[in-house]
Amino acid sequence: MNDPLLRDLVPAVTGILVRRGADFAPAEDAVQEALVRALETWPGGPPRDPKAWLLALMLLHHARRASRAGPGGRLVPLGEQDRSRWDAGLIAEGVTVLQAALARDRLGEYQAQAAIAALHADAPSAAETDWVQITEWYDELLRLTGGSPVVRLNRAVAVGEAGLAALDGVDPALPRCTAVTAYLRERAGDLEEAAGLYAAAARAAASAAERDHLTREAARVRQLPRLARRGAALSRRP
Repeated sequence: MNDPLLRDLVPAVTGILVRRGADFAPAEDAVQEALVRALETWPGGPPRDPKAWLLALMLLHHARRASRAGPGGRLVPLGEQDRSRWDAGLIAEGVTVLQAALARDRLGEYQAQAAIAALHADAPSAAETDWVQITEWYDELLRLTGGSPVVRLNRAVAVGEAGLAALDGVDPALPRCTAVTAYLRERAGDLEEAAGLYAAAARAAASAAERDHLTREAARVRQLPRLARRGAALSRRP
């Protein structure tokens, strides 16, 4: 840790692991736990040392670890997670670290990421998520990252119903781009195209859990018109 170059590289590598934290399998909880403890005991670094941002981000991601997978390792998307299983203590700790860092340091990439994670953690339910603020933070993150395509893709999700326009200029070959487009098409009511896009995203998925999740999403969306017709028929019965 005495080598200045190593001090520059370690935060960047740790940041990548932190962002990947949301994709860790339950069996990899030990990796997340080790990262949290390493960040908490991080020695003093150069003036731009991002320890506080990384620690806040890791704590906020780690707080959701118990709800990210269902039986058999089944992937549970953020919006469907049981928030009662989130670790309120870790969330409070992460928010405290973030607030202290916001008051002390200048705006940076890790700060914006931690702020987005805090807004997700603060929402009592998925429906109560403050997407307006999250979109604003993604705007800042786009500026800080020089227009990162991954950030642009995540911002498209935050934009919601208007997100399809936000996908303009995003490379369709980017991982998850097809899945995000499917989600937004579904939100817009274009169910047939959404189902096809979910299936295409499943074929290109990088992990078995993601592939299975997207395959289930395609099947679910294909069933929606039939379920709607059945509901309408039942409502007409005397």
